Parts: sequence; C-alpha cells; structure tokens
Amino acid sequence: MAKEFSRATRVSEQMQRELADLLQFEVKDPRVGMVTVTAVEVTGDMAHAKIFYSAAKESQSVQNGLEKSSGFLRTQLAKRMLLRTIPQLHFVYDASIDIGMKMAQLIDAARASDNKADSK
Repeated sequence: MAKEFSRATRVSEQMQRELADLLQFEVKDPRVGMVTVTAVEVTGDMAHAKIFYSAAKESQSVQNGLEKSSGFLRTQLAKRMLLRTIPQLHFVYDASIDIGMKMAQLIDAARASDNKADSK
C-alpha cells in the first residue's frame, strides 16, 4: 500500500511554512515587501522547488528581489530543515488570487444588474 503523503509533499509543506516566516521576518530587501507564499512544489529528487507567491501587485522588481535573496533563503532553510541538500528555489508569480478577485467583481456586477432589472 502506498503512503498517503510522499516525502516531497511533506518537504514542500514544511518549506512553505519556513519560507513564509523567512520572507516576513528575515528578508530585508525592500523590493520584496509583503509577499505571500501560496504553494511550494518540490521535485521528487529534491533538486528543485517551485515557489508560488502572490504580492500586492505583480512586479518585476518583486521577482528580482526574490531571485536575489534566494541564496540567503536557501542558507536559512538549510539551518531550519533536516535535509541533506536544499533544492534550488524558483519563484513563480501566482495570479490565481487576482483572477479570483476579478471573478468576484464580475459576479457582484451581474447580481447588481439583476437586482436593478428585478426592481423595475
């Protein structure tokens, strides 16, 4: 019987918690600002990790700040996690929150127009 949670899943969950803490309290780069780690995907061989993040607005400067601080983040992850090797960090902007907000606005606008049509 297969395990319910693979090692990669457990590592990605712990890495998400640790990165969220590091980005909030340890990274001093002003380009990073308020960044939320939405998900982490670690490859099966633990060589690479895709970190999905969201920020107040998508910006190349935030991406550059995260890439610049990836060495510091890997060093801090090595101190906090019991892994032989720490994966290379690849940051990807997660637009799902922006898309969800646009969808909510469209739904609210549709409901408002339906309410106006019903009241006439």
